[in-house]
Amino acid sequence: MALFFDADWFDSRLAAAGLSRADLGRVLGLSESQMTDMWKDQREISAHEVMLMSALLGASTEQIAKHAGISTPVPRPESNDTLHRIEARLARIEDSIADIKSGIETIKKLKP
Repeated sequence: MALFFDADWFDSRLAAAGLSRADLGRVLGLSESQMTDMWKDQREISAHEVMLMSALLGASTEQIAKHAGISTPVPRPESNDTLHRIEARLARIEDSIADIKSGIETIKKLKP
């Protein structure tokens, strides 16, 4: 694990993905000053931010945490399970909404 934030590694990953630090900041919901602090190793990175960075940069959460500095948490596997459960629930809700809309349209067609 890197003792400090490995700015060169992150810059190269961003470049390979065709992204900028500002793009990463937008995804993470961080201001420019917060991103600057991250790059200077003056801001800790949360497990949630590690997961977002992993998805955006095409690197494992372990790689992100390794290059982000010694205090960066590696997200627990159950975090991914929770995300999958939420996504599955959201899909069921969206299906239900589509069914309700379809039913409403059917009722509208039946009315004189």
